Amino acid sequence: MNIASFAPLAVVLPILGAALAFLLIRHSRAQRAVSIGVLSLTLVLECLLLGSVWDGGTAAVNIGGWLPPWGITMVVDQFSSLMLVVSSAISLAVLVYATGQGMADGDHDAPVSIFHPTYLILVAGVSNAFLSGDLFNLYVGFEILLTASYVLMTLGGTGPRIRAGVTYVVVSVVSSVLFLISIAMVYGATGTVNMADLAIKLADLDGGTRTLLHVMLLVAFGIKAAVFPLSFWLPDSYPTAPAPVTAVFAGLLTKIGVYAMVRTETLLFPGDSLNTPLMVAALLTMVVGILGALAQSDIKRLLSFTLVSHIGYMVFGLAMSSVAGLGAAVFYVAHHITIQTSLFMVTGLIERRGGSSSVDRLAGLATLSPMLALLFFIPAMNMAGIPPFSGFLGKVGLIQAGIELGTPLAYALVIGGVVTSLLTLLAVARVWNRAFWRKPSDAEHPDPVLLAAPEDSDTGSRAGRKNVTLLPRTMVGSTLGLVALGVSLTVFAGPLFTVSDQAAHEMLDRSAYIQAVLGEDTQVPSMALKDGGGK
Repeated sequence: MNIASFAPLAVVLPILGAALAFLLIRHSRAQRAVSIGVLSLTLVLECLLLGSVWDGGTAAVNIGGWLPPWGITMVVDQFSSLMLVVSSAISLAVLVYATGQGMADGDHDAPVSIFHPTYLILVAGVSNAFLSGDLFNLYVGFEILLTASYVLMTLGGTGPRIRAGVTYVVVSVVSSVLFLISIAMVYGATGTVNMADLAIKLADLDGGTRTLLHVMLLVAFGIKAAVFPLSFWLPDSYPTAPAPVTAVFAGLLTKIGVYAMVRTETLLFPGDSLNTPLMVAALLTMVVGILGALAQSDIKRLLSFTLVSHIGYMVFGLAMSSVAGLGAAVFYVAHHITIQTSLFMVTGLIERRGGSSSVDRLAGLATLSPMLALLFFIPAMNMAGIPPFSGFLGKVGLIQAGIELGTPLAYALVIGGVVTSLLTLLAVARVWNRAFWRKPSDAEHPDPVLLAAPEDSDTGSRAGRKNVTLLPRTMVGSTLGLVALGVSLTVFAGPLFTVSDQAAHEMLDRSAYIQAVLGEDTQVPSMALKDGGGK
């Protein structure tokens, strides 16, 4: 039996784990073990799925024996399986991180009875979104993960979290309603919501109707992906949540919006009808996001703005509609999920160790905790695109694809990408200089912990001093593991680029996806495949 037939387990396992974790509400140790065990098993399954489609091609699974386009179809291809593996890897790291925080704090900030089942439901929604073969099931995946995210964002019930949660809920509901209206209109126009079937039937619609459906889906996904000018909600929503929640939100939620954009643009609306608006949006997203980051003094808000900014790189790659551009975008998505999550996890450690996430109150952390300095420095340089890290390789791939495309707007995006990368380096260098390098006495509003703590590295002999907060080993270990995963993306950049390019080729060709779902005899509308950036 083909391993791809077990793809639904990527959704079912976290749901069953959530149910079991909820039953173990009074047994916190068992609940933690179940959550970590289930997520580890899910990651192993998804690695096998990636291996099965590496050379075996795209596979479709029809739930309940209902044939498409009537039944629920899950599709495993190189793009979806790569996203499953990366998302589950960072979800597992964040779960271990959250477990360490809960044990250290007595679970006051993230109640085990609520956190673990809800977190697993979030993972199930993410997996369902990546595997969905029809628009309505994609909507269901979004709603599952968004419902769980509402709960996770407001853990602790503090005023700022409730206010941020309200903004997040309102924006999410608006985007979901717009998505649902779009699905209804698509069904009304074509009689189907199966994406492989839509890839054929949408080509028969008149240009005006097709463009309207295209724009509505793009706007709905643009809100979820935080593409400018639809990104206003993100910097105010993410920083207020608990550190583990902020980390997984930053790494995953916007990327699912990007995934939906990539999937629908390549499968349902191939060509270049809206490439120019997408390129403009990509440029504005990069520039406005990074300018917002430079104006921040709080590390979490700064990273939230850089998150918005770097979404622009992914949209740039998508808008080029070429194998080179889309392949670089797929690589960059995998890179950014890992790096952005690790930076938010490190920020949680900074806040715990230094008493604040504001650079106005932080200083001397490099001396106080050399390990923490190293954990920040590596992913920060990676995100800024310093050679030889994966951030540099991904940006070089996008720049090369833009130069190959050769249009004035593509050149403007290449310049904008380079400037954004330099400004990202400036932003993280300011954090490094102020939070890690300067002396505590030079800080504008130094935290008493920093002024009182001796200026030497963390040692066990200081564990009994009230003015020093040593970092839990579980939190440090999970962060170190994710930072190492980010470094491994550089070491194994060659195979990852191979998978990314193969995924891009399959998505732009469309025949493998459509025939896997509808049958090998299905006639696929012909589209000109572009190996480089040109048309």
